Amino acid sequence: MIVVDTSVVAALYVQTPQTKRAEQALQRDPDWAAPLLWRSELRNVLATLGRTGRLDLPDAIDIAKAAEELIAGREFAVPSSAVLSAAVRSGCTAYDCEFVVLAADLGVPLVSLDRRLVKAFPDVSIALGDYVD
Repeated sequence: MIVVDTSVVAALYVQTPQTKRAEQALQRDPDWAAPLLWRSELRNVLATLGRTGRLDLPDAIDIAKAAEELIAGREFAVPSSAVLSAAVRSGCTAYDCEFVVLAADLGVPLVSLDRRLVKAFPDVSIALGDYVD
């Protein structure tokens, strides 16, 4: 099992330069986990792509459904105290720290496209490119 941030989930379903790496990560470990927040973040990414004309609504809905099925059963609440502590200590957003805290709690790596997050939490996180290359 790995924790993946929303950017990795999005890259799996929306064609980006990181899509191939996201696919490789899924092949390497198909048990992806995330904090409950990931759904709202993905919906925001998909809505933004819809508003800018890069994705139509039926495709966005299909992507959300497929991603929800992928992570079903591995979505977790995280303790606010740990998230706030990590955010204050690191300067990263509380949103990002939810993924960090979950990875630490589960004892698994956080795979991310956010280089700042990886740099702030090198003991827990790994860049997607480093995870699959």
